[in-house]
Amino acid sequence: MLLTIDVGNTNIVLATFADEKLVHSWRIRTDSRMTADELALQFRGLLESEAVQITGVSACSTVPSTLRELRTMLDKYYGDIPTMIIEPGVRTGVSIIMDNPKEVGSDRIMNTLATHHLYGGPAVVVDFGTSTNFDVVGKDGEFLGGALAPGIDISVDALAARAAQLRKVELVRPRSVIGKNTVEALQSGIIFGFAGQVDGIARRMVDELGGVTAVVATGGLAPLVIGESREITKHEPNLTLIGLRLAFERVVAR
Repeated sequence: MLLTIDVGNTNIVLATFADEKLVHSWRIRTDSRMTADELALQFRGLLESEAVQITGVSACSTVPSTLRELRTMLDKYYGDIPTMIIEPGVRTGVSIIMDNPKEVGSDRIMNTLATHHLYGGPAVVVDFGTSTNFDVVGKDGEFLGGALAPGIDISVDALAARAAQLRKVELVRPRSVIGKNTVEALQSGIIFGFAGQVDGIARRMVDELGGVTAVVATGGLAPLVIGESREITKHEPNLTLIGLRLAFERVVAR
């Protein structure tokens, strides 16, 4: 099976694929202090719990310190199988139409690759993670650019830290937009506020493109917002992992 690894600022998401079928998936907390040996211990514990036999690894990381340890871990523990890390210079087939292509996170490139494969283009991806990323996919699968906004968790943490009488609350839909207590008022501002932000930016992007095939939501926090958004048309929680599978097939397995 192919093991795909997406290292984000908050979480590491892993999944195994048998051809195109996603078989197992896991989500663990990112710790930038973890060594290569600690990463291997965690990964092997998860894989052995499902008796998974790995035949290849495809990975990407937006955390430089973890990327270094991930590279060491793959060399040390998976050196006998084909492995690939998405980074500048790897020919994924995605053209990057940016002033400095090397600035674009590898996860955004994988989202572009997967979105064009699944839905064609042009399209917009909204990735709900540590930041909320808006990625624009061109008609031919190129990465056209996008927008970056503070993520939901970052915004909640900042509000709780800077406002003496406010605190972190459970992120669930309140009874109504008009909150009847502080908790509901915070929930309303967060859930409906982010839905409004997503709809506003996505709508402007769709207008600039002259129409899209899909507005795709992904990322661990997407379920908080997609039910309240009017612009999101698709939800694919494993978008980055699908992109990693496709990239491996294009670069290594061909």
